[in-house]
Amino acid sequence: MTETLNGTIAGTAPHLIWLLAGVALILIIATLIGEALRLRIAPDGSNPVIENLNARIAAWWGMVLLLALAFLAGRIGVVVLFAILSFSALREFLTLTSKARADHWALLGAFFIVLPLQYWLIGIDWYGLYSVLVPVYAFLLMPVVSALRGNPKGYLSRVAETQWALMICVYCVSHVPALLSLQIPGYEGRNVILIAWLIFTVQLSDVMQYVWGKLIGRRKLAPELSPSKTWEGLTGGVLTASAAGSALWWMTPFSLPQAAGIALIVTLMGSFGGLVMSAIKRDKGVKDWGHLIAGHGGFLDRLDSVVFAAPIFFHLVRFGWSLT
Repeated sequence: MTETLNGTIAGTAPHLIWLLAGVALILIIATLIGEALRLRIAPDGSNPVIENLNARIAAWWGMVLLLALAFLAGRIGVVVLFAILSFSALREFLTLTSKARADHWALLGAFFIVLPLQYWLIGIDWYGLYSVLVPVYAFLLMPVVSALRGNPKGYLSRVAETQWALMICVYCVSHVPALLSLQIPGYEGRNVILIAWLIFTVQLSDVMQYVWGKLIGRRKLAPELSPSKTWEGLTGGVLTASAAGSALWWMTPFSLPQAAGIALIVTLMGSFGGLVMSAIKRDKGVKDWGHLIAGHGGFLDRLDSVVFAAPIFFHLVRFGWSLT
């Protein structure tokens, strides 16, 4: 089983189909439970918790379908999908930031030069450049573009917010498709499984933190940043998702103990990412980054945990298992 010329990864088919089938089964069960709760408790739609839960489940059906199509399309499909997600997330982030007319060309450069160049470099597997394009070249050159326009008012905050936006929405997110370029002995042609495993584990942690928080949550984690997050929810969600990630060790290059350790790391990083992004939203006085996904807010609301987990996961795998 080898990777075909158009980037479709044939060797992933059995494991990927099993994983997608498992996620579909979980969503079917969740859909039935949500509908049963609605019919039993609030058939008129008057219970906000149940309505929010059902909206989240419906949104997950759409997102899982989109991810499944990209995974089955192979390398090109995955790179294009995450480039689009980065573009949407960058737009949401920059909509809330401070800007001036002097930043016009810098912002155009962020959207139409830096972002596509980063994903093109991911696509051709130029690690030496895509690993430094944003944190070195974009960080140094984009402030120059704004400075040349000669407007010093709010300059530092404007530049810093744009740099943060590029790091979060482009650099960090791009490490998800970058997993496809890793050369792991004995795991050739199956790297898309690593992406599926990462997203499944991190997002399951988010969902289970919400569930455990509603069931047994008592002590607030950071009430001024995220009133719904609790220490009990965090602990339950991280442990549940880590157990699930560990149980899927057989479709990864990791041993069972390694999968457990990495799952714990990425779920914790995902939780920290959600907390940091909540702090930014509260600073800007908004609840969600956007309203494009019913029940989930904007694209960045769904990517907030992945963006912190993806670079850590990428480098753990690169230095621990990859030849490159």
